[in-house]
Amino acid sequence: MTLPPAVTPRAFDRLAEIGAARQGKALRIAVEGGGCSGFQYRITLDDPAADDLVLRGAGEAVVVDPVSLPFLEGATITFSEELIGARFLVDNPNASASCGCGTSFAL
Repeated sequence: MTLPPAVTPRAFDRLAEIGAARQGKALRIAVEGGGCSGFQYRITLDDPAADDLVLRGAGEAVVVDPVSLPFLEGATITFSEELIGARFLVDNPNASASCGCGTSFAL
């Protein structure tokens, strides 16, 4: 049995804050080949597909496609505000290494 990714309340709150600008789209978290460590996260606003895993909270939705799901098993999606900027982040326990940019990782 796989452990689906989790979304923090702060990530759902941030989605709610930008609600009107999203035009009803969900936050999509995907994994694709590339980046300096082998894989990279693609975080976009998108319409959910029929086969997506939909994670809901605070009236908001985060979606993950079935191909990306095994790479995100047990991961946590959050929102961070730092001096260098604000962004959605993925804390992935499956990553054996990651790049300084925070969007590239190795398994």
